[in-house]
Amino acid sequence: MTDNKETVRKLITNGGKTPLCFLHSFGCRQNVSDGEKILGLLCDIGYGVTEDITAADLIIYNTCAVREGAELKVYSLVGNLKNLKKKKPELIIGLCGCMAQQEKTVEKIKKSYPYVDIVFGTFALEKLPELLYKVLIERKQAVDIGEYSTEFPEDIRPVRTDRLNASVPIMYGCNNFCSYCIVPYVRGRERSRRPEAVIAEVKELADSGCKEIMLLGQNVNSYGNTLDEKINFSELLRRINDIDGDFRVRFMSSHPKDATKELIDTIIDCDKICKHLHLPLQSGSDRILAAMNRKYTAEKYMETVNYARSRIPDFSFSTDIIIGFPNETAEDFADTMKIVRQVKYDNIFSFIYSKRTGTRAAGMEDLTSDEEKKARMKELLEVQREISSGNFKRFIGRTLTVLFDSDDGDGIFSGKSDEFIIVRAEADSSVIGTVRKVRITKSFNWALQGEII
Repeated sequence: MTDNKETVRKLITNGGKTPLCFLHSFGCRQNVSDGEKILGLLCDIGYGVTEDITAADLIIYNTCAVREGAELKVYSLVGNLKNLKKKKPELIIGLCGCMAQQEKTVEKIKKSYPYVDIVFGTFALEKLPELLYKVLIERKQAVDIGEYSTEFPEDIRPVRTDRLNASVPIMYGCNNFCSYCIVPYVRGRERSRRPEAVIAEVKELADSGCKEIMLLGQNVNSYGNTLDEKINFSELLRRINDIDGDFRVRFMSSHPKDATKELIDTIIDCDKICKHLHLPLQSGSDRILAAMNRKYTAEKYMETVNYARSRIPDFSFSTDIIIGFPNETAEDFADTMKIVRQVKYDNIFSFIYSKRTGTRAAGMEDLTSDEEKKARMKELLEVQREISSGNFKRFIGRTLTVLFDSDDGDGIFSGKSDEFIIVRAEADSSVIGTVRKVRITKSFNWALQGEII
């Protein structure tokens, strides 16, 4: 590997010019985090980074396979690269990530997009220098979608794309096999990073001035199950909370079946952990939840919500909801709406079910029409707008802690509160990157407005 890396470095920097790479990551925060590691590998062997795709010597699309629309978009973009490749024959084109981990994708790339030079899955990230070596030396298409390893390449230093907000993976893979989800097939079984490696990465970010750190995992609540050391996610959060520094911590995703009272207590008791929990419901119908293989009931879900609200009456929740899972009835949808009205989420992320080839749900007969699904989605969004409008009024007159990170124009700047709610205020550019106290004066159904104290 070392010899190959040195050979690649000499080949791509021949003539003294720094070659440029362009990388775009689709999908979730885990994909974005993987993309930062890929950039770290490329910079280590001599590449510079560009946001101008036409100036790049290496183009990599880091793909997502969760929904069909994401895959179609990637194929469209890869198709657009054909003319660029004709103009620049030495251009190297790569496809990686969840979509690339699937055999069907490799076959389609070989058949329809032969000008793509490199295809590698989620388990072969650290092998990118070897794949580049094969392309540069052998002038052959290089493919690696091999089996995953339980070992983590901890020596890869990511190139962070955001100095204020950073992501830290604490585990990879998933053991849950929800019937609609492709993730376990493209990211492998669940593996947790060693706590000392996670803590060292968080400490380095805190020391560098990072203000918000997102801990990542497909199910962070099952952190530690694969480790010899006896540690769970709540204990990891408490250790991170003890790290010196002015920063706050979020995490995702949190599976309801493993969301314990201990987790809620940890969130509330630790001053650096944001007082907000994203708890994906997906459906409020026990029948649909069983068909989804979610392994909890609506009653179990509400126990977690009710415990959090017993400690903080307006504890902030957000969620994911899938509309139109195969054979969802009007009664199933009504059960979902019942939970939405009970919990009164501050925000929801809703999706109409998208069939994923290779999952169990893909083979289910579906008698629910598209028109019914669209009507239910419309109703859900209308109800949630009313709920958010009412919810956000509770903050008027209160003071929230806000990390400002966006310039909205016309002297208005915005950021997120501890509760993961957008807060806007009049300020100047010096507010970007700072944490300020904001007294809330006005609410909308999507954000708050206030005055910086």
